[in-house]
Amino acid sequence: MKGTGVSRSAGTVINAMATGKGCAFGIDIRTEAEVEINDSGVVNARIEGLPDEPTKLIELCARKVLDRFGMKELGADVVTRSNIPVSRGLKSSSAASNAVIKATLRAMEEDMQVLDAIRIGCECSIEAGVSITGAFDDACASMLGGICLTNNTEYELVKRERMDDSLVALIYTPERMIRKSGLPLAKIRTQSDLIELAYILAANGDYRTAMKLNGIVYASVLGVDVSVIYEALANGAVTAGMSGSGPAIVMLAERDRAEGLRSSLSVSKDVIVAELYNCD
Repeated sequence: MKGTGVSRSAGTVINAMATGKGCAFGIDIRTEAEVEINDSGVVNARIEGLPDEPTKLIELCARKVLDRFGMKELGADVVTRSNIPVSRGLKSSSAASNAVIKATLRAMEEDMQVLDAIRIGCECSIEAGVSITGAFDDACASMLGGICLTNNTEYELVKRERMDDSLVALIYTPERMIRKSGLPLAKIRTQSDLIELAYILAANGDYRTAMKLNGIVYASVLGVDVSVIYEALANGAVTAGMSGSGPAIVMLAERDRAEGLRSSLSVSKDVIVAELYNCD
């Protein structure tokens, strides 16, 4: 009883920590999971290449799927591998939970509604302490692709649509990690009026302005350098912002201008160009 699953990275338009409402879009950087079900009753997990990273999230995801189908007596061996940097705001946790849930379902030869599968991962993310809101926006973009506007407090997908096919993502990933534990939530929520404004912009289709506003507000609260955002915008990016709780900066650019933009940045050696993960 073996199964595999794949899910993807995502970039932030609206971080839901301030208001409980978010928006994210898919980026085609992948996480893969392999699940082998056994009769041990225990879920064991490892993350390839990151032996010191906690595995509680992926263990919970496999366990909850088994339990959902009445297989509490079974266990599983879970392995994930990923090109998504961890704790940089690029949705590595959402991608991992989605991939593990898909792999577990396939190993069991079972199925469920995709939003129900996403909600299981969000519940596990909160339980594992890797997300404050459950990151339903991130998980939807990671699993479904396109740009997803959500109410995270209700696990509601408000709107989903294609991203502009002419755009690609440029991602600046500093070495610094920002863990979810210890984030200054009270300070973040003082900016809820500005983030609500950004959400209204996104709901009305102005994702580009919303992404800039959200990124600059959150970066200022969390002490992340925004100079790359301004540099990117000055050199032709259509929008840019901090992703998640950072410190990664995601920029969107016209495909034919992407390499020129990357080369123009002072941090060019730490910037990659990636395709968007879009709706079918």
